[in-house]
Amino acid sequence: MAYPPTDAIVDVADSSFIFGSVGSGDAQLTINGQPVRVWPNGAWLAFLPFPSDTLARFDLEASNATDSASLTYLIHRTPGRAAPPPGATVWIDTLSLAPRGRVWLGREEYLPLSVRASQGAEVRLRLSDGTVVPLVAEPEASVVPEGVRVFAGVLRGRTTGPDPGPVLPAASYVMPAAPGADTVWAAVEAISGADTLRARWPLQVALLDTLPVLAELDDDTASAGTTDSMTIGRALPGGTYAWFFPTGTCVEVSSRRDGDVRLKLSSSAEAWVPASDVRPLPAGLPIGTAVVGSAMLSPGAAFATLRVPVSRRLPFRIIESERALALRFYGAAGDVNWIRYGGSDSLVRRISWEQTSVDEVTITVELARPVWGYRTRWEGNDLLLDVRRPPVLDGGNPLSGRLIAVDPGHPPGGAIGPTGLREAEANLAVALELRRLLAGAGARVLMTRTEDIAVDLAPRVAMAERADADVLISIHNNALPDGIDPFTHHGTSVYYNHPGSIPLARDIQGELVRALRLPDLGIGRGDLALVRGTWMPSVLTEGFFMTLPDQEAALRTPRGRVMYARAVFDGLRRFLGERARDEAR
Repeated sequence: MAYPPTDAIVDVADSSFIFGSVGSGDAQLTINGQPVRVWPNGAWLAFLPFPSDTLARFDLEASNATDSASLTYLIHRTPGRAAPPPGATVWIDTLSLAPRGRVWLGREEYLPLSVRASQGAEVRLRLSDGTVVPLVAEPEASVVPEGVRVFAGVLRGRTTGPDPGPVLPAASYVMPAAPGADTVWAAVEAISGADTLRARWPLQVALLDTLPVLAELDDDTASAGTTDSMTIGRALPGGTYAWFFPTGTCVEVSSRRDGDVRLKLSSSAEAWVPASDVRPLPAGLPIGTAVVGSAMLSPGAAFATLRVPVSRRLPFRIIESERALALRFYGAAGDVNWIRYGGSDSLVRRISWEQTSVDEVTITVELARPVWGYRTRWEGNDLLLDVRRPPVLDGGNPLSGRLIAVDPGHPPGGAIGPTGLREAEANLAVALELRRLLAGAGARVLMTRTEDIAVDLAPRVAMAERADADVLISIHNNALPDGIDPFTHHGTSVYYNHPGSIPLARDIQGELVRALRLPDLGIGRGDLALVRGTWMPSVLTEGFFMTLPDQEAALRTPRGRVMYARAVFDGLRRFLGERARDEAR
């Protein structure tokens, strides 16, 4: 057995790892004639040089005193590191053309263009009407093969290619097929002496109307009824999550690239969201600056609620610090005449507001204790911010009576070890041990799964939030991407997403490092679904590396699984104990 599978396509520069099992620890193994270590359980792992072409061949030979076997193993590489063919006088890497697809943008906006082509060539973009846009060579710092340069330029105020249709089409709109004739497409040209090479640039650009394009966000435009009513915003297409916009948020669309729409949040802020989450509003609606009104706090037994009236459902963002939550409204002016506290409250110390910029308003809620959890929701045009009270902890046994959500990560997906151990299987075994330890300490435990079945990510988080769990811990085991040396890059780590979860991550990481005695990769902020929720402290643990034979072997043993679970248990107990002591001061 070997991994990755032969039908996989790997993206590596010059080396990568493969691993598998020869079934017996007394076997000897060579790959392309070089000896490879075999662990006692028959697992093996090798970090190997890859050839420069797109097909890598590895000849495996395994033998012991009584048997032998051989395997020719082929792995395909991505073609994105292409170089000119031998003897080519002029060359264009058509896979490097960027951007490609459909683009809608403002009339005064620049669209960057980029392509890889022969060094020393004259490179340009020719539009269908004959207009020529020169592309100039970028500095030598670009990472390209010898004899290749990256050429770049800009396009402004011009359409190109077939009409891509409306920026936000109605549900009944049917996009016509793009014409195949080259005359309607732009072309990239590379010229070297008497030789000219031309290729179609698969790009369709339309210019937006000067009137604002208004829309409403809705992550369930298909009416499936299974979403979390939250649209994710990113600082760039495909980037990390930065905003969480509830369904019904009213926005202005300023650009689009294929399936990603850019929103104009304010004069200085913008966000990208999936086009599938954007519902067009009737053309001609005025946008203007919205008004944020006077706020009122309503203390409750489990949480305090801040109600903020606005003239329409604005985009906003919550900025969390250790003992404060800042609620930033975009495209807004403040008319916060008064702030009412609704009686004394031990959780909220002070509420203040500020016109942060000409069209951004920030309301800050300062807390008497560290942030435990929060959430937002619309009620009419009022935004409600629920600030969760920390749980009442028993100083002698801080786990007593607490509800802990334990998530065995995967399936679907997950890593696989050299002998075929699936990460989902290993995670569940560790999580069940953790459940036993927690229950023994008097905690209540909510498992997101107890069987080897697939559970999607969003329902796992929703399950913990609906139950008002005090803490969420997601159990995982790690793996490496292609091209990384597994013998030097491995260890234990814990991930969080929001600042309030940092102390929990530190306490669990410290116990894991002490118990597992693996390299300390530290804690890290991760854009991971299981730790993005804000209603409770939440972390994701990466105890062992599935791809390392000895660590996979440890996960197959009761001792290894208990050792992992005990470290997480001790870290959680330390975190809650420290919070109990803080509350007692």
